[in-house]
Amino acid sequence: MVKTLVALIVGLCLSLPGAAAQSQPKSTKQPQPAWAQLSAAQRQILSPLARRWDAMDATRRRKWLEIAERYPKMKPAEQQRLQKRMVQWAKLTPNQRRAARDKYQRLKQLSPEKRREVLKQWQRYQRSLAAQPDLSPSDAPAPPETAVDAPDVDPAPAGGPPPPR
Repeated sequence: MVKTLVALIVGLCLSLPGAAAQSQPKSTKQPQPAWAQLSAAQRQILSPLARRWDAMDATRRRKWLEIAERYPKMKPAEQQRLQKRMVQWAKLTPNQRRAARDKYQRLKQLSPEKRREVLKQWQRYQRSLAAQPDLSPSDAPAPPETAVDAPDVDPAPAGGPPPPR
């Protein structure tokens, strides 16, 4: 489970920045559009999120709809990766999703050099897993400790556009 969660976090950090946007306060009014109001194409693309869709806030729905809009322009391999990650995301508990979003925000605050180092550590970890395909999740090596987890990480100086919300 840890391996899957770490893979999902890194994957989202690298390929789906819109999916990890900060939440907005919930309003008493149901955010639009409801699942039934989506087009058939949107429902097909976002099908892994169907059960949770009507409970999502407007900001998250908007971000997923933006992803669905880009989906037809993606290469088939990117589409498959997105579908796989949506399934993984939908299976996470609310606390696990919150932790993933928090980790994503910490990663975005790292300097480009530190982000590259985190990516290198992650790639080494992925290669070590690929070299041992018969491992069960409980036998897999722990993911690398990264600067994202370190409490003394200095955020990158302000500058450039803010992350998408």
